[in-house]
Amino acid sequence: MKRMIVCLFLGLVACTAQQQGAPQETAQARLPVGGMVAAANPMAVEAGLKILRQGGNAVDAAIAVQTTLGLVEPQSSGLGGGAFMLYYNARDKSITAFDGRETAPAGASATMFLDESGKPLPFLEAVNSGNSVGVPGAIDMLSVAHGKFGVLPWKAGFAPAIKLAEEGFAVPERLAMLLKTYGHKLHLDGNAAARDYFFLPDGSPLPAGYLRQNPDYAETLRAIAANPRALLEGPIARDIVAAVHLPPRPGTLTAEDLAAYHARVREPICRPYKNWRICGAPPPSSGGVAINYIMDVLAYEHFTPAGAADPQNWHYFIEAQRLAYADRDQYVADDAFVTVPVKGLLGKGYIKSRAALISPDHAIPHVEPGPPEAVFSPAELKKWGKDNTREIGGTTHFVIVDGAGNVVTMTTTIESLFGSKRFTHGFLLNNQLTDFARWPWDKDGKPLANAPAPGKRPRSSMSPTLVMDRKSGEFYMGTGSPGGNSIIAYTAKSLVGVLDWGLTPQQAIDLPNVIARGDITRVESRRAAPGLVPALRAMGHQIKEVTGEWSGLHTIVRKADGTLVGGADPRREGVALQP
Repeated sequence: MKRMIVCLFLGLVACTAQQQGAPQETAQARLPVGGMVAAANPMAVEAGLKILRQGGNAVDAAIAVQTTLGLVEPQSSGLGGGAFMLYYNARDKSITAFDGRETAPAGASATMFLDESGKPLPFLEAVNSGNSVGVPGAIDMLSVAHGKFGVLPWKAGFAPAIKLAEEGFAVPERLAMLLKTYGHKLHLDGNAAARDYFFLPDGSPLPAGYLRQNPDYAETLRAIAANPRALLEGPIARDIVAAVHLPPRPGTLTAEDLAAYHARVREPICRPYKNWRICGAPPPSSGGVAINYIMDVLAYEHFTPAGAADPQNWHYFIEAQRLAYADRDQYVADDAFVTVPVKGLLGKGYIKSRAALISPDHAIPHVEPGPPEAVFSPAELKKWGKDNTREIGGTTHFVIVDGAGNVVTMTTTIESLFGSKRFTHGFLLNNQLTDFARWPWDKDGKPLANAPAPGKRPRSSMSPTLVMDRKSGEFYMGTGSPGGNSIIAYTAKSLVGVLDWGLTPQQAIDLPNVIARGDITRVESRRAAPGLVPALRAMGHQIKEVTGEWSGLHTIVRKADGTLVGGADPRREGVALQP
């Protein structure tokens, strides 16, 4: 108990314990208590642990974690957002991908984020418009996952958050800091319902420790617990539509758009990597493609035994990122609308040719997307323009392992900090559609694969990732992070740190974040070794030193003896704990 208290207060922990037995899971029998939860807030972790103690599995616990995060970390995710999730079934060692990405309404158009003169709206104006709100999919996704794999009744996962919303919770320090720093700048107080919830009567933001109750949220959760489609059909759905149609710049979302939404069950993107098999989410997530691309390229490079202490190893990591981001930006979008050359991008010959561009001691001067293996015709290859869509890191990630060894890794978001700022029934609505390209053409007039369209899901960088032992097929590692398009870099860092550099999850998370999208590489210099930045510059890298990165990595590793080792990002408030 003393150790758990220490973990909760520190907010960054690698807590370990012996995993309990893992008998066959059935829908009729509760699971043995065991496992681990790693998430961005201790209250959400405790909610998940409570469900595991009741004999719930990883999916049951995910409902509790998601709904609690939406209450205590509302700036990052919630009922009004979307998610991607991977589920590992310990019984048959299978992996299922779930797509709960938000969808554009029928009234969406390629030019929806252009002003009257045909120029892109300023980013904040686009975010705070009704046009930025997509149909929320996270809860429907969890309902689909629960129908396939849940053990406890659907309503059980909502009980912890309902209790917390009714009795009140102490406003976390991070939420208070973000309200103080950005609440007015982002015009959160411009929405009357959001102002009444996030600010005191005198107009000041909620301070840390303030007891905040949210009875509207509790009532919403009760409605969803009774009907998983309550967000998409009925009174709550009508009020979501009404909120979207408020000024500024009312959106086109309708009740029909909400009712037509359905989360999707997909095949994950899996690739072998040395002794492991790495699996990620398919398009419209770009995570499964980009993460595997980075790791596939790195398989051709030769890390030195010094691991994170050697700048040359970081050089390889940077170059692999640059190549992956270039192709990801060019080709990945919603595969229901465009042809995404997943097999071509991850083809052995193509990856080998891209890896051959990397020199051991000189940075590539400029990286361009390449033509993937024969998937496109020459005309199709030239069709799409260069995309540089901006994504803001208002997301969260968690990993859950249950007592039977089942695993959930889930990234969930409302996109920017506080989403679209539109608030109804106790929760914020997403601004996910600004993950589309705001200008649907590049500078040469070519259309962008990620341009908005009716019914389309915007490209995402969310990268929930599972690593399996390549021989046995058993779970080895679950990881992921928030952070906009930097999610790919953050998540890949955790994989390289653990798989290649022999670090614990916490040590890997604590490494400096290094993001290489384009020709300029951002380095979290305050966490970097003193000689890293000069060494990278000597190799020709253009380095931008940054003092902080909003990653939120949460990772769990299962050692050979069954022991679970967790890590939580010190850049947030997370913990990794066992029941």
